[in-house]
Amino acid sequence: MPQILWPLVNHRPIIEIVLSPTTGGPSLVRQVIADTGAGRAQSGFELVVNETDCLVCGGIPSYPITLGGAYAGLFPVYLVRIGIPALSFDHTLRVAGVPSCPTGFDGIAGFRLLNRFTYGNFGDPSRFGLET
Repeated sequence: MPQILWPLVNHRPIIEIVLSPTTGGPSLVRQVIADTGAGRAQSGFELVVNETDCLVCGGIPSYPITLGGAYAGLFPVYLVRIGIPALSFDHTLRVAGVPSCPTGFDGIAGFRLLNRFTYGNFGDPSRFGLET
């Protein structure tokens, strides 16, 4: 089973995702916090990223969603193509677009996305990873 590990950033678990602009420009590599407490398995979003990234990547507007916690209020949701190349993951996901991201990070990977994988430190407390 493919597995990838990333070092913790500011002592927090992250994953790297790749967004593909529809304009043919370079892919956008983003580090997002892996947060199992963000949403549920059936939430209306899988990721939270800067709305500008959603638009640059040709995100297709979907329905707005009400978020609570770190982001409280009504936010737009876009369908955006997201990749994790080391895991051969390439899917269009529901992404909530927000005006700004947590300091030092490019967004949040919610439980609905993380739940697609086996996740954890896989025996290395200085890293966080995903496995298919």
